[in-house]
Amino acid sequence: MKTLKSLALIFLIHAVFATIFMGKTECRIVLPNKANLIDQTCKKTPYYALCVSSLQSDPRSKDADVRGLARILVDVMNSKATQTLKQISKLLQGSRVHRVKIALSDCAHSYYAILKADVPEAVEALDKGDFKFAEDGANDAAIEANSCERGFSGKSMLTQMNIQVHDVAEVLSAIVRLLL
Repeated sequence: MKTLKSLALIFLIHAVFATIFMGKTECRIVLPNKANLIDQTCKKTPYYALCVSSLQSDPRSKDADVRGLARILVDVMNSKATQTLKQISKLLQGSRVHRVKIALSDCAHSYYAILKADVPEAVEALDKGDFKFAEDGANDAAIEANSCERGFSGKSMLTQMNIQVHDVAEVLSAIVRLLL
């Protein structure tokens, strides 16, 4: 532990001297910030890389607290579910196989439930500070995405989209649990 502290001190001193001798007039020391909050929060989720990329791609995350990060992920979940429902509609129009049409119709119902029930429930619950209901909305969305996938024999033409919605919902659920 002493070695780690010594190395950190040496690095800090080196950075200060390098800045001075290179003629720069400003020296900035980076303290824990929102990027660290994202990293620490995402480490507590089942899909770290997805969590970090989803949050860092949204400019609101730089000023967000954990509740704000959860709210951003609700928006990501909403966006992915909307894209999936649009794809389901396209596939339904082009499908001629009765069994596939039934599975796609079931998926449409699942994604409609995500968009009309689970997302609004999560948004309202986060706004009101009722985090258990926000977690329930996220968990329900994950279940609906899995339900869609199970409606097909083997992998479906929606597998990747179902996985994305499921995984974002799982990340959201894990972050909301931090607020409980």
